[in-house]
Amino acid sequence: MDHRSAIRRLVLPAALLLALGGCTGGVEGKPGAAGVRDGLFPKLGNGGYDVEHYSVALDYDPGRNHLTGSVTLDARATRDLSAFNLDFAGMDVTSATVGGERADANRAGTELTLRPADEIDKGARFRTTVAYSGTPKTLTDQDDSHEGWLRTADGALALGEPTGSMAWFPSNNHPSDKATYDLKVTVPAGLKAVSNGELKSTVTAGGRTTFTWHTGEPMASYAATVAIGKYDVESSKTPSGIPVYAAVDPAAKKEAAGVVGQLPGIVEWGKENFGPYPFSSTGVIVAPEGSAEYALETQNRPVIPADQFDTETLVHELAHQWFGDSVTPERWKDMWLNEGFATYAEWLWSEDHGGKSTQAHFDEQYAKAADAELWAFPPAEPPSAAEISDKPVYERGAMVVHKIRRAVGDDAFYDIVQGWTKKYRHANASTEDFTRFVEEESGEDLTDLWDTWLYGDGKPKSP
Repeated sequence: MDHRSAIRRLVLPAALLLALGGCTGGVEGKPGAAGVRDGLFPKLGNGGYDVEHYSVALDYDPGRNHLTGSVTLDARATRDLSAFNLDFAGMDVTSATVGGERADANRAGTELTLRPADEIDKGARFRTTVAYSGTPKTLTDQDDSHEGWLRTADGALALGEPTGSMAWFPSNNHPSDKATYDLKVTVPAGLKAVSNGELKSTVTAGGRTTFTWHTGEPMASYAATVAIGKYDVESSKTPSGIPVYAAVDPAAKKEAAGVVGQLPGIVEWGKENFGPYPFSSTGVIVAPEGSAEYALETQNRPVIPADQFDTETLVHELAHQWFGDSVTPERWKDMWLNEGFATYAEWLWSEDHGGKSTQAHFDEQYAKAADAELWAFPPAEPPSAAEISDKPVYERGAMVVHKIRRAVGDDAFYDIVQGWTKKYRHANASTEDFTRFVEEESGEDLTDLWDTWLYGDGKPKSP
């Protein structure tokens, strides 16, 4: 059955709609925008509402690669709404409700448009539930990497940066709309389902096990994850008492043990450098070898494929808990704030643990020829979505951070970094927010630094 035939639009006379309180003050609602006008991903996100909480329930059959799911969004309208959109790729919608009433649902590409029976007033809180099922999609990014729902030998791995979360649950899929989450995942007994936040319960019945996870701090949709498989799980605490939950693919357990053992110390080192750890727990998911083409800073619990699991990568992804997961970019062009700081964290770790100094790392990068990829575009101005994971965002972004440190001195630098993670804890921030903050906190006019290193084209004339 076509999913649209299962959802009937409820049409009511205008007089009855008014009597039911659909609009107030004679103001007629309009559809929310089908995007938030992100310059790199114009179709991602949706206007007209703000999601406060997601409740996601998934039931997965690995043998058939079949997923049955439902998502309930608790949201607040930011304008009078006659309709609104969710981002959703693939699978079939089987039902949709808004405020407990059936809603008309239509699909066009990755846009799922819901038209509620009654219009929603600006400022009103409302609940939307969408049920769906089918074979979840693996999406191909503009840079040809793969994300979304990635099938593995014994389960699956869900990764979301920048667009993939819409392959496994309908959402307002843009980093500017963060929310809290509850996630229930039901899988065949013998498998584990690992996600963000805290594991609240594990219940087995009828040959299937349901894992319930809760994320109490705001999270961008791209930082949500599910890892299903025969994971070995170890729980511990950091020296300061932060719970650690590490899930490791059994085939990698022996080789990964040494790096996993460094995780508590890396988190404590991060606290000293970047400020208080921003979440209620930490950990890692060491996914099967070859399960993904990259590591990802999924909140609380970064995902790192076994063939990429080393100390430097773990430092990078754990640094993202401050830079990216807690302080989240306002737009995708601000991604250098994530990656520049996480790459610089690798340089700092090296400096603090007997390796190359941060200055040596900077000099090594600057020595690259003027036609090297590093100088292809300014860190704050990636020209397209295909290039947001390129070297100018990572390595040149780290060079910007180092230039700030050299300009203001170590004491002011660490005050700025820790003040930044405190001011924008669990919030969104832009490049403009950052440059303004640095100048206000340092008392320095850094216009030349920004113009040359952050926004300037080509290789700067001097380091």
